[in-house]
Amino acid sequence: MAEVLIIDDDTRLSAMLADYLQSAGFKTRTAATGDLGLQEIARRSPDAVILDVMLPDHDGFEICRRIRAGSSLPILMLTAKGEETDRIVGLELGADDYVPKPFSPRELAARLKAVLRRSNPQDSQSPQDILRFGRLEIDRGQRVVRVNGEEKVLTGYQFSLLLTLAEHPGRVLSREKLMDLTKGEELEAFDRSIDVHVSRIRAAIETDPKHPRRIITLRGAGYLFARNQDEGPAVP
Repeated sequence: MAEVLIIDDDTRLSAMLADYLQSAGFKTRTAATGDLGLQEIARRSPDAVILDVMLPDHDGFEICRRIRAGSSLPILMLTAKGEETDRIVGLELGADDYVPKPFSPRELAARLKAVLRRSNPQDSQSPQDILRFGRLEIDRGQRVVRVNGEEKVLTGYQFSLLLTLAEHPGRVLSREKLMDLTKGEELEAFDRSIDVHVSRIRAAIETDPKHPRRIITLRGAGYLFARNQDEGPAVP
């Protein structure tokens, strides 16, 4: 049974959400401040975190940054306004998904399950589970990315996007096609969400993320994963 930590200073909302998630099969814990949430994570790492943007001690973006600095723990952010800028900031800091308030508990639970599916490694592994492209290694079974043998931290959604691109090398994939190929486990399909995630992936795997040669942007068309880094132009 997956354990979820809810970091939100709205105690009524946290209690309601905890009750609903427990009825949906989750274990839950709550923390009313960012510092208490970080202490709970350090004490007994949960399987996922639901993190509110508005907290009394630190904003949720700062807490997200601190979590992501040393962990790939799945993070689902709650944003009060639901504005695109808030979503983009959260994604840039490493959040896996977001839900704008007010929200349906049923939708939140569905998104949480999708985040957990993306983050959990497969039980078994074979040599075919590992894709190698020069210095880049993508381990399907463990859902791990390595560059020159060094493991890189990606969120579950970012790993899914990279894997989808790598499984179709040399093929241009539109944003809509990428959403479809990740089997519906997507964020809201606004254009900038994909762009932000690709930017984070490039930061992890490219030698020069500002002039990428592994994941190529074809303006107006989508993205192309190059089998070799000398394939295609370097387009920021």
